[in-house]
Amino acid sequence: MYKAIIILLFLTYTVFGQVEQSKGSIDQGGRTFDIDVAAYPTGNPEKTRLDVFIKIPFSNIQFVRSNDGFTGNYSVTLTFYDEYQRGIILERFWNEKVVAKEFSEAISNKNYNYDYRTFEFEPGKYYLRCEVLDKDSKKGSIYQGNVTVRKFDSKIQLSDLIFISNKIQQEDGPQYVPLVSNIITSKDSSAYFIYEVHSEEPSIVSVEYIIVQEKTEETIYSEITDEQLQKGTTIIEHKISNADISLGSYNLIVRLRNDDWDIEQEIKKTFKSRLYGFPESIVDLDKAIEQMIYIAGASTLSEMEDVEDYDKKLELFEAYWDNKDPNPNVDGNEILQEYYRRVAYANVNFKNYFEGWRTDMGMIYIVLGPPNNVERHPFDLDSKPYEIWDYYDVNKRFIFVDQTGFGDYRLLNNQYGDWYRYRP
Repeated sequence: MYKAIIILLFLTYTVFGQVEQSKGSIDQGGRTFDIDVAAYPTGNPEKTRLDVFIKIPFSNIQFVRSNDGFTGNYSVTLTFYDEYQRGIILERFWNEKVVAKEFSEAISNKNYNYDYRTFEFEPGKYYLRCEVLDKDSKKGSIYQGNVTVRKFDSKIQLSDLIFISNKIQQEDGPQYVPLVSNIITSKDSSAYFIYEVHSEEPSIVSVEYIIVQEKTEETIYSEITDEQLQKGTTIIEHKISNADISLGSYNLIVRLRNDDWDIEQEIKKTFKSRLYGFPESIVDLDKAIEQMIYIAGASTLSEMEDVEDYDKKLELFEAYWDNKDPNPNVDGNEILQEYYRRVAYANVNFKNYFEGWRTDMGMIYIVLGPPNNVERHPFDLDSKPYEIWDYYDVNKRFIFVDQTGFGDYRLLNNQYGDWYRYRP
């Protein structure tokens, strides 16, 4: 059965989009861009500057041949609501045009387009919605989340942190390339970031840097440095290179302390660490291994799960996927990327009492990919809600019935194999 799953990953690779499109043009299961925000003082405590950074990989833009080579076009709609989403506070819309000279540049996941916008807000809590719509493919992707705009009203003011992926020296000073995803990889486990300190007078302050593992709340790194502040704005860049950062989610805390060791200011930013070359959704090794249930044999999973040493478990995990790589000489593992893309999509779109990847719909979607056709019957008379998924390539039809009325769609027909052994 496991060889068949590998083949199906290839067979359905060219058709993904059908299930996503059948649910609408916005794909919330696999966001195609990264977004980050940072707050800065303006000199007026009633106004705060908010910078918004958006990064979209070329590989997520539909390029078409043009006189310039290959051109991609997309639009961005940025909307700020009040905290309870009862009214729009600010909305901006703009178009972006991206040009690649060669087709290899257009499809590369190493090339990006950056958008940067800055606004002023009254301090408070807001709800942000950002939609990126590709104008050629007509596919969209959204981000939604809460934003807290801080108030800056003290003698020493500490801005938000921005992680940095690169620093470029220019004649008029350095330019920083923001790491908008806030994700570092095992290839370079250093945390490189900048922030601003605004001071009414020149002074020397002690700065404490702390990294805390979010899940265990364990402090894995601590450092104290002295910084010379000038009157006005001081830009501080710092790089942490020797922290024991493994796979997972972390909080970086920066504290300014005075001569009495009291905390003058403190700011925190969350970042994630992932495996280089692996999908960004993999941030928990144990969870990623557990999610391999639909592709790996029971003995393979047991071997990985029984290993207590983290490095050894990671070695087995990487070796398994290396063995499944259809093109070892090409950067990126298509099977790996597609498998965990489906897991991520299932988690968003098929979640009910269980995580989306553990549901019957999630199981079929992960194994077979998006169906060629979906029939939805949510309100038929004398019938419980049900869906029919057709897979023409493999001549299979699956029927899911919501027996409880709470979105718990269960597979009705299991004649195509022992699907029920996966059910939680």
